[in-house]
Amino acid sequence: MIRFAFAALILIAGLASPGAAQERVQVGLMRATENGGVFLAASQGYFKAEGLEVELRAYPSPTAVAEALAGGAVDFAIAAFTPLSFSLAGRGTIKIIAAQARERRGYEGNAVLASNAAYAKGLRGYADLANKVVAISALGSAFHYQLGEIAQRYGFALGGVTLKPLQSHDAMARALQEGNVDAAILPARYARDLMVASQAKFIGWCSEVDEPQLGALFTRSGTIAEHRATVERFVRAYRRGVADYAGMLLRRSRFGKRVTDAKADAAAALIATYVYHDGSNGAAIVEASTYFIDPRARIDINDIARQITWHKAHGLVVASADAAAAVDLSFTAGP
Repeated sequence: MIRFAFAALILIAGLASPGAAQERVQVGLMRATENGGVFLAASQGYFKAEGLEVELRAYPSPTAVAEALAGGAVDFAIAAFTPLSFSLAGRGTIKIIAAQARERRGYEGNAVLASNAAYAKGLRGYADLANKVVAISALGSAFHYQLGEIAQRYGFALGGVTLKPLQSHDAMARALQEGNVDAAILPARYARDLMVASQAKFIGWCSEVDEPQLGALFTRSGTIAEHRATVERFVRAYRRGVADYAGMLLRRSRFGKRVTDAKADAAAALIATYVYHDGSNGAAIVEASTYFIDPRARIDINDIARQITWHKAHGLVVASADAAAAVDLSFTAGP
């Protein structure tokens, strides 16, 4: 399989067949497991079947992905929500056209963890986050929003929490491990590693509080207006990849446990070739960090409206942002 590097435009090999007229499109994203639907669609030839030659351009952050889309460097973007993407979508500059990862009860997603020192001093539950120092990746990130949901649910002021935006999961985990923060919200893989090493204590899954959508597939409004057939073909291929992702990695046994078998291993190994430079243990990491994705990539517009409202209330998104302008439901309305 082909690996790709940050800020490098790489052609996915084998998509264009000799003599076939393939339309080239560029996709901006991060090397992340939650983008597995795109990787599976590319590797299984679903884009080729739709007459598309897909190039993937990797970026270091969700904000950089949104900037690339808005600036015309890519035709599609798939990334976590950020204040910038909500502002751009809320003004109608770009559109959310399909879903990416989301929280779902019964599936591991983002976890709340306490440092060992804070746990020893009584930080044992969500309500105990009041007035604590909490690591997040960035202001307006999913972690920030989920902390806001916890504050609302458990009746404490988010303004009383000292936020530490540390920009990366690794930095957040290190701050928690070293006791430089009282708590952090981190993806399941980081939570598991810290707990196994006895470097942090588990408080709970964010999905126990709510099930927000965490990211989406975007395109520019102008692309929809001028090249709607291309967008329809891209979304069809993407949804096939997402269906494979769900069918191979999100299965549960009758006891509610994730099914790990040859089918899941194969999907994880394939995704790992896109996500990690060193594939030696990449498949195991992918299986340990698999977010829930709706098998049909359907958009939860009500949840997006709630998130935009929250971001506006906290001064993170332009006041003119409108959820109705942010979403185009037409591409995922069918089967």
